[in-house]
Amino acid sequence: MPEYSALAISGLVVVTLLLGMVVGYLIRTLIYRNQYGKISDMSKTAEREAEAILKQARVDAKEILLKSRDEFEQSTERRRGELQKLDERLTSREASLDRKSDQIEQRGVDLDRREKELRRSQESLAEQQKVLDEKTARQVAELERISGLSREEASRQLLDQLADSLETERGALIRRFQEENRQRLEQEAQEVMVTAMQRYAGDCSYERTTSTIPLPSEEMKGRIIGREGRNIRTIEAATGASVLIDDTPEAVVVSCFDPVRREIARMTMERLVTDGRIHPTRIEEMVAKARKEIEAEIQKAGQAVVDQLGITRLRPNIVTLLGRLKFRYSFSQNVLMHSVEVASMMGAIAAELGLDERKAKRAGLLHDIGKAVDHEVEGSHAVIGADLLKRAGEDEDVINAVAAHHGDVEGTSLMAILVGMCDALSASRPGARSETTELYLRRLEQLETIGTSFEGVEACYAIQAGRELRVVVEPGKITEDRAMILARDMAERIEKEMRYPGQIKVSVIRETRAIEFAK
Repeated sequence: MPEYSALAISGLVVVTLLLGMVVGYLIRTLIYRNQYGKISDMSKTAEREAEAILKQARVDAKEILLKSRDEFEQSTERRRGELQKLDERLTSREASLDRKSDQIEQRGVDLDRREKELRRSQESLAEQQKVLDEKTARQVAELERISGLSREEASRQLLDQLADSLETERGALIRRFQEENRQRLEQEAQEVMVTAMQRYAGDCSYERTTSTIPLPSEEMKGRIIGREGRNIRTIEAATGASVLIDDTPEAVVVSCFDPVRREIARMTMERLVTDGRIHPTRIEEMVAKARKEIEAEIQKAGQAVVDQLGITRLRPNIVTLLGRLKFRYSFSQNVLMHSVEVASMMGAIAAELGLDERKAKRAGLLHDIGKAVDHEVEGSHAVIGADLLKRAGEDEDVINAVAAHHGDVEGTSLMAILVGMCDALSASRPGARSETTELYLRRLEQLETIGTSFEGVEACYAIQAGRELRVVVEPGKITEDRAMILARDMAERIEKEMRYPGQIKVSVIRETRAIEFAK
C-alpha cells in the first residue's frame, strides 16, 4: 500500500509536471500568437500608411512639377517678350543711326558746296574791295585837292568837332539831371540837417589855443627864471613844456605840442604865481599835484560825454582818450565838444533815415579819437583812430567810418558818409572854428590861383571868408554846358590840393553883354 502510494504519488507528480509543461507550452503558444497577431496588424497598418504617403507624395510631386513647368513657361514667355522688344528697339535704333548717317553725309556734301560758294564769294568780295579801295583812294585824293586838307588833318578836325559835340551833350545831361534832382535833394537834405541841428542845442565850442599866464608884476618873471635859470629849467623838465618869457608885459607863455602837458604846465604856473613860493621842490610838488588832477579831469570828462550820449561798452582806455580831447583844439575848436556835436547830429540824422542811432552816435563821438595821440604817432588822425578802435574790438562799420571820414580809405557804408557830412557841418557852422590871418589869406590866395588857372576864366574872386569861389568866364570861349563841367573840375581840384574847414562853393558865371555907344 505504501509502495502503491509512492508510485501513485510519483505518477501524479509526473502527470502534474507533464500537465504543467503542456499548460505552459499552450500558454506560451497563446502569448506568441497573440503578439504575432498584433505585430502583423501593425505591419499591415504601416504598409497601408506607407502606401498612402507614397501616393500623396506622388500627387504632390506631380503638382510641383506642373507648377514649376507653368512658372518656367511663363518666365520663358516673359523673357521671350523682353527679347522681342529689345530686338525691336535695336532695330529702330539701327534705322535711326542709318538715317543720321545719311543726314551727316548729306550735310558734309552741303558743307563742301557752301565752302566752295564761300570761297567764290570771298574772291568776289576781294575783287570788289580792291575796286572800292581804288575808288576811295581817288575820291580821297580828289577831296584833299578840293579842300586843301590832308586826310590826317580832316580826321583831326572831325574828331575835334565830335569831342566838342560830346562835351556839349555831357554838359547838357549834367545840367538836366542836376536841375531835376536839385530841388528834391536839397529839400530833403535841408529838412534832415535842420532837424539834426535843432535837436542839438549846444553852444559853439570856441576857445583860444594859446596858454598865456598873466603875472602880477614884472618882478615875477625873475622869480620864475630863478637863480641861474634853475626854476625855469625845473619847470620845463618836470612838465615837458617850454616856458617863453619875452618882452610881453606881465605875461609868460607856455608852449608844448602835447595839449595835456601844456595844460599841466599852465595849471602849475598859475598856482606858482598865486602862491609866490617858487623853488625846485615846490615846483615838483605842484607839477605832481596838477598831473594827478588833470588825469582825474580827463577820466571825468571822457565818462561825462559817454554818459551824456548814452554810449555803452567802451573800453577804459578809449574813455581816457576821449577825455584827452578836452585839451585838444582844431582851428581853435575844442575837439571833444566837436565830437559830442557830431555824435548828436549823427544820432538825429540816423533816426531820420532809419539807421542804427546808437551806432551812428558811437561813430560820431569816436571819429576824431586819433587826435588824442596824433602828436605821438605818425599818420592821419583818421587812420590812427581807426587802428586804435580796431585794437579795442570796435564794430567794423564804426572803424571804417572813422578811417574814411577824411577820404584816407574808401567808405563801405552809409555811416562813413554821414560822419564826413556831420564833421563838415559841425566845423563850418558860424563861430565854430577860426584860423590865423596868415592861414586865412593864404587860403584865399590859393583859391583864386586855382580858379584863374583854367582856360576861359576872365576873373576869379574868393568871397564869404573863403566859403565861396566866384568865377566869371568869357562867354565866347565857355558855353553854358561847358560852364557846368568847369565848376565840377574846379571843385575836384580844390578838394585834391587844399585843406580847409567845412566846404567851399564854386559858382561859375557866364553872361553876354551887348554894349553900344550913342554919338
